[in-house]
Order: sequence, then C-alpha cells, then structure tokens
Amino acid sequence: MLRRHWLAAILLTAGLVLRVLTQLAYRPALFYIDTVRYLYHAGGNDPVGYRVPLRLILGVGNLNAVAVIQHLVGLAIAVTLYLVLLRRGTPRWLAALAIAPILLDAYQLQIEQTIMPDVWFEALIVAGLAVLLAAPARPTSARSAPKLTGWLPAIIAAGLILGACATFRQVGEILILPALVYLVALRAGWRRLLTRAAVLTAAFVLPILAYSTAAYVGTGHFWLSHSGVTTTYGRMAAAADCATLSLPAVERALCPTPAQRALGPDGLEHNPLSPRVPYYVGPLKARASHLVADFNHRVLAQQPQRVLAAIARDSVKLFALTRTTSPGDAPISRWQFQTSYPYYPPHASRQVVLAAGTRFGGGKPAVWRPVAEFLRSYQLGGGFTPGPLLAFCVLAGFAGSVLAGWRTGRGRTDPVRRQLALACLLFFGCGACVLLMSDVFEFSWRYQLPALVTLPPAGVLAVAAFARRCPASENRDASRLAKSGEEVSLRD
Repeated sequence: MLRRHWLAAILLTAGLVLRVLTQLAYRPALFYIDTVRYLYHAGGNDPVGYRVPLRLILGVGNLNAVAVIQHLVGLAIAVTLYLVLLRRGTPRWLAALAIAPILLDAYQLQIEQTIMPDVWFEALIVAGLAVLLAAPARPTSARSAPKLTGWLPAIIAAGLILGACATFRQVGEILILPALVYLVALRAGWRRLLTRAAVLTAAFVLPILAYSTAAYVGTGHFWLSHSGVTTTYGRMAAAADCATLSLPAVERALCPTPAQRALGPDGLEHNPLSPRVPYYVGPLKARASHLVADFNHRVLAQQPQRVLAAIARDSVKLFALTRTTSPGDAPISRWQFQTSYPYYPPHASRQVVLAAGTRFGGGKPAVWRPVAEFLRSYQLGGGFTPGPLLAFCVLAGFAGSVLAGWRTGRGRTDPVRRQLALACLLFFGCGACVLLMSDVFEFSWRYQLPALVTLPPAGVLAVAAFARRCPASENRDASRLAKSGEEVSLRD
C-alpha cells in the first residue's frame, strides 16, 4: 500500500508533523474576534451550527482538544479528496499533488488551530461532493457506460450535507447552484433530472429550515442570521459614487466621506467610524436595518458596474504571487502565526481567553516560541499555496467543466474521461461559487481557504481528463499500425 501511494503518504506525514508542531506551539487553541460567538452567544449575527461539534468536543475535552480534532478533520479532508480522485480515475501522483495544498498550507494550519467554523465548513463541502460523486458506479472499462445506481439515497445525503454548510457559514447557501448544474450535466433525461433536482433541493433546504425553526423557538426570528440583508453595506458603500447616487435624505449620511471610504469594505462594515454606526445607536435605530438594506439596493441598482468592478478586483487577489494586505482589506496578520499569543480586544482580549480557559479547560495562554518562530518563518517564507498555481487550477478547471458538456460523436465518448470532467465541473463550480459569493461581501484571506479543497482537485481532474486518450483514437492508431504491418509483410 505504501509503495503504491508513497507520494500521498509522504505528504500526509508532512501534514501531520506540521499539525503536531502547531498544536504544541499555541495553547490553548487560538481565539479570534468571532470565537466568543460560538462559545457563548452570537446574538443572531452569524449561523452557529459550529456549536454542535464544539459543544460535543468540550463536553468530553477542553479547548486544546478542539484544536486536535480540527487538525484531524484537516487530515481527513485530504484523505477523502485523494480517494475521490482515485475513484474517478485520476493517476495516483496527480491525486497526491491535489491534496498538497490542504496538507501543507500554513494558513490552513492556522485556521485549524483557531476556534472558528472554517475547517468544518470545508469538511462539509468535501463530504457533500464526495457523496454526490459516489452515486454513479465507476465504469468497469473504457467501453462500458457507467450505470447510475443508488442515486436517490446519495442525492438525499449530499443535499443534507451541503445544506448543513449554510448553518456553519451562510455563504454555503450558494452550493445548491453548482450541485444542480452537475445534475443537469449528467444528461439523464428531463423526467429523471427534475426528480433528482427536486430531491436534492428539498434535502438541501431541510437543515436550513431546521436551523431557522430552532432559531425561531429560541429568539423569535426565523432566520440563519439577521445581518444577512445588511452585510453588503461595506462593499456597496466602498464602491458607490455618492455624487451621482440618488438617495432619500434620510439615507444620505450612509455615504462615506473620503476618510471613511479609505476604511475599505471591512472597515465600513465593522469599524466604529463607519457611517452606518450612528444609525444603529441613534433615533433611527428601529429603522436602521431597513435603511441600510435600501441603501445597498439603490447602489446596486443604479451603479452595478462599479460594484461588479470592485468585486472583480478583489476576486483576482487570490492569484497574486505573494499574500499581503491591500488597503481596506481585513488585515492578513489575523491569519498568520505570531511569536506571541495573539489577542483581539475587546472580544478576544487576554481576560476573555483566560476566562474561557478556566471555564472550558486548556490552561493559560502560552506560546512555545521556538516552534512559533519556525511556523511563522515557514508561513511567510512561502508555506502557502501560490496564487499562480491557483490561477492555473481555475483555467484548467474551467476547461474541464466545458469538456463535461462537450458532445462527441456516437461511439467516441470515453466514459472515464467524462467522469473526470463531470467531477471537475462539480469541484470547480463549488469553488467558484463560494469564493465569488464571499467576495461579494468583502475580501478576506480567511474567506479564500475553501479554494484549497476545490480548485486543486478541479485542476487535477481537468489535467487527467485532457491527458486521457479517447478509446476511438487508440483503436484508429492500432488499426493504422496493423495495416502498416500487413503492407510491410506483403512487400517482404
């Protein structure tokens, strides 16, 4: 087994070593500004499905155990991706390269050490895609068409898992779109397609409805988060040209000054100096959310090109050669290893971390400085997935997705190539949708992490699909060689 999968074994070992070092370097698990929302109360600002695994772990362990489990989840993601790629017919060495980013990227290691839902969000995406891709039986040969068996149970399970993503991060709601596109690409006939699409959609919506129902019982509001309609304010305000924007007088103060615009989408959304803050603390408090939502709608309706241009500028930052903070972005230092325990007062101050360590276990904040210095040096010295590599994966994934919809002549379709292309379509679609939807709100290097579990697999699947020769071409070549041999024999 090790001889056959030696490259994957080496990468998994390296990933395990890095995770052990990360666990030893920081105690207890790292805190972020939003961590207290999941430990205590979120106030309805974010979906808190992460509380389920968090409370299960804390019920038998402490804060350090949370980090340990999350590191194991990261390794499990890599193993799952590797097995999915192999099952689709990807060569072992290519499949191993696809899991290198999730195993070795220091930003992934840092988020696994942090009490945040991101690694679980990634795991649910991978699990949902793995179940959906497991539905078609693998072709027994290049000549035999794959039989689609066990579709409904697989679709129900995949829908439930992908729908659960939205209870960890609300952006997961977009995952229904690439899943439906994948079903369309299977070309199973309209009646069967409509049945499968209806089942998938119903299963996808079910965990969201269950979560919203629980929220209604507990808070009186039927939602994933009450801030969903206003969280695009930072993006809209930063992109708006208020000199030409038609607004009611009551919303005019939502337009940022030049100094406020310099805060960028993240600052306009969260900074106390944001022009929207007075609306939530002053006499307009009762109407604040409605006014902010209307402002967002007016900017999008009147100046869509400015909004789309701003989103496009942010979306290409993922492909930069280096990782830095652009003006107005959330500081990248939040997702980088530090040589001392990082605090983010007031929500993640030293007092907050000490109190959590006392209540949930894990001890006082401590850093093993030599190991922390190594991890920081590794991260800043290139221990992350290069942007140009991700750009290649995007281009390859797009080409592979086009191949999935390409129709060839009768008798010339290679089932294995088609299965590779279909899997590429699903991975690429999920990655593109999640990343673009995240950029709609604001750019953050944390929000780019799902790229590690979607884009490299998509790129590898595309390469494998295009590298595979069509059986019809092989047969023509064989016939041509045989004919040439016969002519030579006759001449002799």
